[in-house]
Amino acid sequence: MSEKLVLVGMFPDIIVLDPGDQTVWLSGAGNMRIEFDPKRCPFSSNVFAAPPGMRLSSGPTVPGAKPGGYKYKLVVNDQVVATGEVILRPQS
Repeated sequence: MSEKLVLVGMFPDIIVLDPGDQTVWLSGAGNMRIEFDPKRCPFSSNVFAAPPGMRLSSGPTVPGAKPGGYKYKLVVNDQVVATGEVILRPQS
């Protein structure tokens, strides 16, 4: 399993994952929360939260997650600061 690290402040619009990969966000700017649509999320939870300076890991994509785009919001200290998208590639 590999992970894609996202440093908040140097925020990519799109993160591309292979099945089983995970995303890790990191911010020292404040309390961070990532919110995916609860009906459309490739991970076991659609909301992830961490205090300042802590790595926030999505965990691996769930088995059977459909390839495609999954949009999310990045919230820092209860303010939406960015939006992004995880693109899940098909199983090769």
